[in-house]
Amino acid sequence: MLKLLCLALVLSIGSAAAKEAAPVAADPVLEARMTRITTELRCLVCQNQTIADSHSGLADDLRREVREQLAKGASDEQVVQFMTDRYGDFVRYRPPFKAGTALLWIGPAVLLLLGLGSLAFVLWRRGKRAPEDFEADEADGAEEPTPTATGDRAQ
Repeated sequence: MLKLLCLALVLSIGSAAAKEAAPVAADPVLEARMTRITTELRCLVCQNQTIADSHSGLADDLRREVREQLAKGASDEQVVQFMTDRYGDFVRYRPPFKAGTALLWIGPAVLLLLGLGSLAFVLWRRGKRAPEDFEADEADGAEEPTPTATGDRAQ
């Protein structure tokens, strides 16, 4: 009897913690459009997830907003523009190339070129130095280790 009571308690706790399923549009075409759009938008809470993948409350609200915009007849571009106007270019995974986002697009290439240039400069300077300027490796002048007081070799 006690086992049955424990089982009932465990099952009731599991059902109490269950969430209601996220609402889906009655129209599968509309739902597919919503999913396509939300995979292009960044969750503002998680920042490394799309709105489609995130489980945050804000992502739920944004998915619902996208669904409502599409149901009203807005095009995909209009929905993305609405989100960009409201939250800025940061909400887009692929922000447009303009003055405010140029560093995002050009920055990685500039850093790569600076790194390669620094490496080339260091190698060029090192090539101009005389061999005497470098320290000899320890293995070059190493002799046999001397025995210790106990007769063992030093390790």
